[in-house]
Amino acid sequence: MSEKQYLIDVLTVHDSWRLFKILAEFVDGFETLSDIYPCVSIFGSSRVRPGDEVYEKAVVIAKKLAENGFNIMTGGGPGIMEAANKGAKEVGVKSIGTNIHLPLEQESNTYADIKVEFKYFFVRKVMLVKYAQAYVGMPGGFGTLDEIFEAITLIQTKRIKPFPVILVGSDYWNNMWDWVQSTMLERKLISPKDMDLVTILDDPDEVVKVIRRAVSV
Repeated sequence: MSEKQYLIDVLTVHDSWRLFKILAEFVDGFETLSDIYPCVSIFGSSRVRPGDEVYEKAVVIAKKLAENGFNIMTGGGPGIMEAANKGAKEVGVKSIGTNIHLPLEQESNTYADIKVEFKYFFVRKVMLVKYAQAYVGMPGGFGTLDEIFEAITLIQTKRIKPFPVILVGSDYWNNMWDWVQSTMLERKLISPKDMDLVTILDDPDEVVKVIRRAVSV
């Protein structure tokens, strides 16, 4: 057997076993999260801390959604995720954390009552979108953008039923969305109706109002 064929065989076996690990994460997620309706997924930076204006606003939004009957799901880590889980726990609804294993910065926060651990980002993203009736994006980095644009793409391509995608913080999001309009839309890379897939808000009460209008609790 050639060295090349040996490497191909080893990689094939390794990838085949990886499939079982991926399947196990899907099964664990499906079994744990099957009864969390209605639920809102909240995203944002893992780097903000208690006392930060954005952190405290995430707590308020989660609490107000919880008071209106919504369970809250996050990525399970610190920062905005912790804030949203904290707001949910203070009201007493289900506070769900879908934690991802990262080498540097993420550990599960203490406010998530229901925890699911993931190794694979794409499995976690399936859970966050499958069991959510709305997305709330607080200011965040690449991970937040990834989650938000994944949802927009799935709605745009009709792979999932439309649901509210709300970005909180006009001072943070407006410039990005202006670029989407002035560049992507101007060059006809998206359709005019795609601009309606996102709502940018500042007031927590308005966030709740938009979601309640779209979701029956």
